[in-house]
Amino acid sequence: MALFRYKALSSTGEALDGQMEAASADEVIVKLQDQGYLPVEARRAEEGGAGFSLASVGRKKTLGNEQILQFTQQLATLLAAGQPLDRALGILLELPETAEARKVVERIRESVRGGAPLSTALEEQHGLFSRLYVNLVRAGESGGGLDSALRRLADYLERSRELRGRVVNALIYPVILVVLVGASILFLLTAVVPQFQEVFASLDADLAWYTKAVLAASTGIRQGWPLLLAGALLLAWWLNGRFADPAWRLRLDQRLLDWKLTGSLVARLDTARLTRTLGTLVGNGVPLMNALNLSRNVLSNRVLANALDAATAEVKSGSGLGYALGRQKLYPRLAVQMIQVGEESGELDTMLLKVADTFDIETRNAIDRLLAVMVPALTLVMTAVVGAVILSVLLPIYDMTGNLG
Repeated sequence: MALFRYKALSSTGEALDGQMEAASADEVIVKLQDQGYLPVEARRAEEGGAGFSLASVGRKKTLGNEQILQFTQQLATLLAAGQPLDRALGILLELPETAEARKVVERIRESVRGGAPLSTALEEQHGLFSRLYVNLVRAGESGGGLDSALRRLADYLERSRELRGRVVNALIYPVILVVLVGASILFLLTAVVPQFQEVFASLDADLAWYTKAVLAASTGIRQGWPLLLAGALLLAWWLNGRFADPAWRLRLDQRLLDWKLTGSLVARLDTARLTRTLGTLVGNGVPLMNALNLSRNVLSNRVLANALDAATAEVKSGSGLGYALGRQKLYPRLAVQMIQVGEESGELDTMLLKVADTFDIETRNAIDRLLAVMVPALTLVMTAVVGAVILSVLLPIYDMTGNLG
């Protein structure tokens, strides 16, 4: 049993917020319905207070990814409970929220009240909801299963968030390590080494080459920091321009795929994104060609995106998706074979989601292996650098002390 937080509405429309022990969120929803309440949200208590409500948008002027996910989950729950769309949007509007969030939901509801379908109302929100999101909702409307489409969409957003969060979390420790060690080295060179420099100068000591190098680096940083800062800004400006150059980005993405350390991870990561997006779109009734065109935007690697474009052209000419992707020789062989099986069995959407689940696991394992190698190696390198700086100024002191003795 786990502790869940829930939000619900009473028969009089009163908003309720409480906690309940249950085996799953679905069990919480059933219990609330049995008590005569209309469930709006159920989530594990340890997930914190980021609850829906559009309320946690807080100081943001637009809805973030987390708030869009929560909006989708709650709207799907209300529709599945038999609430009309206008009433469901009205319920969401009544929940505590910021003025900006209220305006978003109010605009959507007014558009729906004016006779527009939900997909059109979402499309009118100045790009707040992506093309993929809008098309999934539109497919659900045309198929008569808007609540199930929203549930699939919520699951897609949740899985995408988990995958993105896993990558970000994997990078946090190495980045913190580099920043802390860099700050330590900067402190040593600007605050500690200069004191030894004065001692060496007063004694007119004959110093080793590595000590002279550290002293020169210390002097350079202290006296030339404006030039170093300007150089860093110029480098950032140059890199920003390079990343905006499609040809340069394409060459960089190709190198990332070719590099043994990152190639497999990048391919698995983008394959998981692509297949989950495709599977969700196709499962919601979006035609395969439209789904392929929409799915291109989720790929981070431009080489893989170009390969998908080539495969899309072949599918348009009558080829199977698995065969077309296999001809590009860039996507993992296992993914291609599973997609072919899905096409042969007539369950392409189900197989695409299984591919996504498989490569989510493979991506997590690949990240864990990479961290298992990178973190100790990075720690050793950083320790060696700090140790070299310290020893370069201490060894001459020991030598002079020994000579005096």
